[in-house]
Amino acid sequence: MGYSNTLVSYVERAKRAPTKNFAVKADAVFETGGTFYELWRRYAKASLLEGFPEFADAEARCRRLRTFALTVVTGLFQVPEYAEALAYAAFQRGAITKVEAEERVEFLATRQRLLSQRKPPLLHAVLDESCLVRPVGGKAVMLKQLDHIAELASRPNITFQVAPFHLGEHLPFALPVTLLDLPDGSVVGYAESHARGHLERTRETVAAWERQYDQLVVEALPKAASLALIHKARKELTP
Repeated sequence: MGYSNTLVSYVERAKRAPTKNFAVKADAVFETGGTFYELWRRYAKASLLEGFPEFADAEARCRRLRTFALTVVTGLFQVPEYAEALAYAAFQRGAITKVEAEERVEFLATRQRLLSQRKPPLLHAVLDESCLVRPVGGKAVMLKQLDHIAELASRPNITFQVAPFHLGEHLPFALPVTLLDLPDGSVVGYAESHARGHLERTRETVAAWERQYDQLVVEALPKAASLALIHKARKELTP
């Protein structure tokens, strides 16, 4: 596997957390067809917010994703440095352990495979303007993050819009929300409180969220103006 006997022993005795690479190599050596990777994936979810693993499973299967991000960029579109800054800030506050911070970053990388699938889903994101100007990880990280958003926006299956500050009280959502169109034709919604996440399946509630999202799309800046605002935010970070 390319690991020392000591490290393997630590993992076996639960003294060290297994990594994704460890699981992948174990599958290769033991020819287990992804069993170790699946075990790692389930283990990694244990450090996530309650309710989030269920959402992540639905996200991996979705045909269309619509999301509204408030304060920080949606995880699916985060560069590793941005994700690490958020995770380790939570560790420094004592909200999670260092191992849990590492697991969150690892799991996010797994989720982001959705972006590189042979037939990726349609993705539409509305970013509150705060996502562009709130410094996360320092200037270099923010520059990389804004460049990444601009690159993603050039893909035919991904659309970004920005909800400008001047929308004020007309912003339909007070919290981030995501809508997923699943292969069976159903639509589910996901939202989080500080303590937990919730996958919403009630048709009436999801339909109300869809109407609010449609209103948000109308009120937000068009694609070209949104991209211009992203470039403006980037320019203001450069000397």
